[in-house]
Amino acid sequence: MSHIVVFGAGATGTRIAQQLLADGRATNVEVRDTRRELPRQLVTRPRRLVDNREGRPEPVRGHHLDTSVDLAVLATPATNQAAIARRAVHQGVPVVATSNHLSEVRRLLGLHQEALHNQVPVVVGATFMPGLSCLFARHGATEFDQVDEIHVAKVGTGGPACARQHHAALSSVGLDWRDGRWTTRAPGSGRELAYFPDPIGGRDCYRGALPDALLLVPEFQGVQRVTARMAATRRDRLTSPLPMLRRPHPEGGLGAIRVELRGRVDGESRIRVFGAVERPAPAAAAVAVSAGLAVLKGGFCAGAYGLAGVADPLALLNDIAARGIRPLCFEGASMYGAGP
Repeated sequence: MSHIVVFGAGATGTRIAQQLLADGRATNVEVRDTRRELPRQLVTRPRRLVDNREGRPEPVRGHHLDTSVDLAVLATPATNQAAIARRAVHQGVPVVATSNHLSEVRRLLGLHQEALHNQVPVVVGATFMPGLSCLFARHGATEFDQVDEIHVAKVGTGGPACARQHHAALSSVGLDWRDGRWTTRAPGSGRELAYFPDPIGGRDCYRGALPDALLLVPEFQGVQRVTARMAATRRDRLTSPLPMLRRPHPEGGLGAIRVELRGRVDGESRIRVFGAVERPAPAAAAVAVSAGLAVLKGGFCAGAYGLAGVADPLALLNDIAARGIRPLCFEGASMYGAGP
């Protein structure tokens, strides 16, 4: 019997709880949140409560943990996941974190030694991007003798918290890996036209405070360049330093990710591009659920790392695909001109 606690009852957290219950492998799923007003449709308890016609039980308030918990899945807004993860690690509870906040991902990765000491895995950035994009990079790397460059990009946001994080990231300093060292980049710089799978198509993408390089660089020895960009309109760029002008939609529309790998095979240059199209909240939930169930099965080693560090990316990709998130692969010339 597995006791899983999902922290956060937003768009992503709600879907994580529902997918865990629907999967059947998790027998006890609980949601905890500190907000007073929470989604009434959220199912938070064991399967016997799913068909309760008298109303859905509401999430438990608070971020406490006890020794009966087998896994903590963190889907709270950015900046407080690291504190919850540290408490979980000290109690010997494995963690799957969904934060894509640059500073917080750095703090989560900083739990590596504590996680090793307590013999628990801390899976960082288990979402659409990063997360699924990290799995694409790890799986795609098996086709190369050496991966020299990794370029990732995304379109779209999930719930309101994700939209606010996207807004803040566009006005914050970005981080690239270039020629063996870290390089900071001006917010909203590096405009590139990136082509995503249909029906998204081509979008202008820009640098921002994205954590992907932090998760990818440690897992690819010898990689020379790692960049991350997000799609944005002219209005997005102009208003990014200001508070959001309108309230975010409860859930964003269709989104997409793309991962471009450049490297060598038998001494020749090769490029492979992977992508996926889906609403970001359900896609992020699918990645987090697949990662969490793999953790319960012992599929992750102790320590703090991203999904690019998983030993068997194909198994996770197959499980995610079974949840409706189909990966796509483009063969041929590059669809993404990585600039300076």
